[in-house]
Amino acid sequence: MIAYLFEFIGTAFLILLGNGIVANVVLKGTKGSDAGWVGITIGWGVAVFVAVFVSADHSGAHLNPAVTLGFATAGKFEWNLVPGYLLFQFLGAMVGSTLVWLTYKKQYEITENQEGILNTFANTPAIRSPFWNFLTEFIATFAFVLAIFYIAGGQVGEDTISLGSLDALPVALLVLAIGISLGGPTGYAINPARDLGPRIMHAILPIKQKGSSHWYYAWIPVVGPIAGGIVAALVYMLIKS
Repeated sequence: MIAYLFEFIGTAFLILLGNGIVANVVLKGTKGSDAGWVGITIGWGVAVFVAVFVSADHSGAHLNPAVTLGFATAGKFEWNLVPGYLLFQFLGAMVGSTLVWLTYKKQYEITENQEGILNTFANTPAIRSPFWNFLTEFIATFAFVLAIFYIAGGQVGEDTISLGSLDALPVALLVLAIGISLGGPTGYAINPARDLGPRIMHAILPIKQKGSSHWYYAWIPVVGPIAGGIVAALVYMLIKS
């Protein structure tokens, strides 16, 4: 149970600090509006560092269903633990996004940009094109999860693989690199919990002028990362075999 708890805590930290930087940049009436895309990618990198460092020694710091399913596919994580990990990742993401809303409550009240409000919770594409948006999320998550295997130092034949607290900085730099290099088309969800959990809260919370939660797009940052993570695991197994 302690592992589930720290998946919850780690994912909540991830979303609180990650979506927090987005809110600081895009909402009206903040002091961080000049930070721009570079500020967002740096903020997300630091969010990952904190989240992994806090949770790694207790849960392995998956914090992402694509990572959990990738590890399980490669035989490095027990399948019976997968449902619990996924549940607490989504719950942590929902709580983290709620804390962002509470922090920026007054800014949400005066912001009229509906897409900007949604972007503080979930992803929207720069150019709507379902196939290419899916492919972008697939490629970005494939690169992310494949690199995670090497950062975690897993070897074929070991029963488990997980991140330790010393891996927090490499993983943070990996997310920073993906955000700067591959994040432009879709906002680089690379994490189903990171998008779907906050999107649910966007739909539930009483936010003035929030507009649509864009459920027509919601499958892409869920299915794309899961597919990318599983294929990354298969490629890793092939390389190591």
